[in-house]
Parts: sequence; C-alpha cells; structure tokens
Amino acid sequence: MRLRNIPEAKDIVADSPYVIQEPVLWRGRWDSLWSAPRPIHLEIGMGKGRFLMEMSLQHPEINYLGMELYDSVLLRALQKRQSMDEPLENLYFLCTDARTLTDIFGKNEIQKIYLNFSDPWPKVRHAKRRLTSHQFLDRYQQILPPDGTVEFKTDNLDLFEFSLQEIRESGWNLIAYTYDLHSDSTMNQGNIMTEYEEKFSALGNPIYKLIAQTPG
Repeated sequence: MRLRNIPEAKDIVADSPYVIQEPVLWRGRWDSLWSAPRPIHLEIGMGKGRFLMEMSLQHPEINYLGMELYDSVLLRALQKRQSMDEPLENLYFLCTDARTLTDIFGKNEIQKIYLNFSDPWPKVRHAKRRLTSHQFLDRYQQILPPDGTVEFKTDNLDLFEFSLQEIRESGWNLIAYTYDLHSDSTMNQGNIMTEYEEKFSALGNPIYKLIAQTPG
C-alpha cells in the first residue's frame, strides 16, 4: 500500500509536545521522562496509534513509547490523541527508524516490545528488514532485561512462519503462539485490536500471534 505524503506532517511532528525529539539524548535515563518510574513498553511501527492509546488508558501503571518511521503516519496518531477527552500522561511517541534502537535505549530500559502487523518485506533479499529477523532480535536483546518479552501479531502466514523459525534459531524462548488468535480463549484474553487487525478480521483472515522471551 502506497503511503500518502502529507507535506505539513514533518513540521507538526517536530513541534508536538507528545513526540520526543532527538531520542538518543534520553539513552540511559528514560525513567526521568515521567513523573514516576514505571515499566516501559515499546511498540515498534505503531501506525495510527489505536493499540497503544488503548493500552495506555487500560494500564496507567505502565509507561508507553510508540515508534513510527513515517511522519505522515505519526501525524494521524497525533490527531487521534489530540481528539481524546482523557489525557495520556504515560504515552509518548518517537519518529525514528527501529534500526537505531540500541542508540536510543540501554540495557534493561524496555521491558516489553510490541510488533503489530509489521511490513512483511516479502522479497528474500529484504529479510533482514523484517522486524522479527535475527538482526532485529539481536537489537531487542540489547535493550530488554533477561525476562523481557516480544509480542508479535500478523495476518501474514509466511512472515509468521519466518518469525517462528528466527526466534527458535536465535535461542529465544517461545512462550506461546497461535494460528488463530481470535479463537484462542487464552491468548485472546485482553486483546486490543489494531486498525489493521479489525480490517483483516472482518475479511475472515486468521490472526497469528506469538510471545517470545529473551534468551537465558
């Protein structure tokens, strides 16, 4: 799907109080961003932000960060946030590339990572760009604690199978997985649907999900 460029998005994102500018300057001191130190959960590729905003509302005991590469997409999340009646004091956004994760976060700074309907990058030569590739799993391991987790949802079966294989071969602990999330009463408990998830489910597509824990 082609991304529509919104000319004013870059300036709006740069001026927003909800977006952390120059996130590398926060490395090692993310706890000080909030009034109270709490576990920090990160969504990579947050899109329009529905999932993360709902998580923030339901879990005020957790601090959330949403990472999105494209400012035109992040703009939609900012508009959604600004239209909400309730303030989200436990949520900030980052407009940056996930390949810079280890420049932005130190060890143990993030407790959980969410990957929701990530770009499948279907061509074999682009496999290292997939957010569940071993290259990205290595990055996650550098910022998560020993019991840190990654939760991944997709409707793309090839990407899901690839992800299962990468996790096993990288030595991560595969805690749980399902090939039909919405029919799995255990894994679907408390599930918050993203915009994509709602769309794909309405078409009858099964949703795949896995939960993995860092090695060791």
